[in-house]
Amino acid sequence: MAAPVYPAWVTRWVSGQWRQKKRPPAIRPTRPLVLADRVANRREQAGEATCITEMSVMMACWKQNDFNDAACAQEIRMFYDCVAKAEKERKDQNEDALLPRGNLTSSKVNKLLKRFPQITRYV
Repeated sequence: MAAPVYPAWVTRWVSGQWRQKKRPPAIRPTRPLVLADRVANRREQAGEATCITEMSVMMACWKQNDFNDAACAQEIRMFYDCVAKAEKERKDQNEDALLPRGNLTSSKVNKLLKRFPQITRYV
């Protein structure tokens, strides 16, 4: 019995010769390879809640005293002090600081892209 005769391309494929004769494909990008002028707005993850303990103590006091503010003045004042303290800490936080993961927010990235625009053509 005679061996089957295959086309020449099958012989080259099996022997690996096709790799040497072909050049790598030319990559033609569909868009220009530059950064965009802006990024999509992403929601920042919500931080952890503050003053939960003070709020629950205040509400428990209201429930015990039939929602009388005069009887729960100390708990209300403690809650408002805690809220003011948390708000001050949030404002004091550096605006240019990175997120805990080390990423910038989308609004900060957009500001940077406005300051340093991409060169899309040569003069």
